[in-house]
Amino acid sequence: MKQKETLLNTMEIDLAKERFEELGDEHVGTSVETPLREDAFEMDDDLKIELIEKHFREIMNVMGLDLTDDSLKGTPYRVAKMYVKEIFSGLDPKNKPSIKVFENKYKYKQMLVEKDITFYSNCEHHFVPIFGKAHVAYISQGEVIGLSKINRIVQYFAKRPQVQERLTMQIGNELKEALGTDDVAVILDAYHLCVSSRGVEDTNSSTVTSYYSGKFEHDEQSRNEFLKYIELKK
Repeated sequence: MKQKETLLNTMEIDLAKERFEELGDEHVGTSVETPLREDAFEMDDDLKIELIEKHFREIMNVMGLDLTDDSLKGTPYRVAKMYVKEIFSGLDPKNKPSIKVFENKYKYKQMLVEKDITFYSNCEHHFVPIFGKAHVAYISQGEVIGLSKINRIVQYFAKRPQVQERLTMQIGNELKEALGTDDVAVILDAYHLCVSSRGVEDTNSSTVTSYYSGKFEHDEQSRNEFLKYIELKK
């Protein structure tokens, strides 16, 4: 009986691997929300770091690396701390930036554009970097936001395993909610190391995604004005 169960489990694993290979480098996204388990935040950061350190040490052992070497012996801890405290810190809601909006006392009714926001993320399919520029615009419906908060929103959603399409939508949806306006536009222009450093190894191509709502979606003049602004040379 145990042999039969083992054979069935092995067959299931092999079929799963085949499906993964069929998908290859396709951009598969399941939802605009980052896929997280319900118990994702029951464990505190210190325990997460401890466990990731342990498992990454084992990965390095499997690869044959000498963890007694002075250069390598601290790597498992450094990687674990980096994962939890830095590059994947956007997974935890406690790290979400506090967004305070202000009354638009200037009665400024034109679009505000924040362009060339540098961001770093990671591809959720291969856990290698995605990096590029974000360009964001909104038209106030009575409230405005501090400029640095726009950057912080971009960084928060970028600091998690991502698909670029989802990242673009998460930034746009968050700005709409925070500002109480439908008039929001987001463009991301990014390089994916899963494309340039492995697989096809194309070092020249970048990926562009966009999010338009309100006037940016329905008014061609507003959309073209935004596109014109982000093409300006410094």
